[in-house]
Amino acid sequence: MPSVILTESIAVELGANEPWPEDAKLFQPYEVEQILLPSNASSLSVQAFLKMCGLKFDIEMRPNAEHMSPSGNIPFLRCGSFVVSEFEPIVAFVNNKGIHLSDHLDATQQADMRAYMSLINSVLVNTEVTKPRYGSVYPWPLNHVLIWRKQSQVQKKLAVLEWKDKNLDDIYSEVGNCCSALSKRLESNTYFFNDKPTELDALLFGHIFTILTTPLPDNGLASVIRNYHNLIELCQRIEREFFERKPE
Repeated sequence: MPSVILTESIAVELGANEPWPEDAKLFQPYEVEQILLPSNASSLSVQAFLKMCGLKFDIEMRPNAEHMSPSGNIPFLRCGSFVVSEFEPIVAFVNNKGIHLSDHLDATQQADMRAYMSLINSVLVNTEVTKPRYGSVYPWPLNHVLIWRKQSQVQKKLAVLEWKDKNLDDIYSEVGNCCSALSKRLESNTYFFNDKPTELDALLFGHIFTILTTPLPDNGLASVIRNYHNLIELCQRIEREFFERKPE
């Protein structure tokens, strides 16, 4: 059956009645040669969320994944006859199938979770901008054209969000404040809301793990994050619990 590329809101509604397929696929660019930090972080967040939900999926890497996505952003999920892109629409799509990570939270906790997710999206995502790998899988001159176009898109976005003129000290301060707020909320708990992971845990894992494990010309971001030991321990816990292969 051919896939139907719909707006996320329509896909969320129509996909509710379909069972989770055995051949669900998550599409992203090549990890080593091409994928940018924000895309890699988003993909890891989606992977963590799906694994926390106990849902089966395969990862498929395509050099043109960004251009295959219905929104132009990655990753995107092909689930049965539906295609949904980006973290929050994918979470909504899964939730609409009756699969939830946060249904045990009360209204106040739900609001807190959304506020902290918004904090991550408004701070960490804006710091994850890098140039060299984008377009590297394409031959000259296409690789340079794609790099220029992506750089232009990033600059426009940062200008709108008033991040374009921030220097490194400003950025490190923003990241430190963000991590401090998240660290205080987590305290010594196993996950942000006691002993059960939610989409907030999945989202934070994707971004922090990516920053800590991706070689960059400047390791300032990783140095800031390493000051918050409970956030590091949370990421290590998620990696062990959901990403490491367990013996049969």
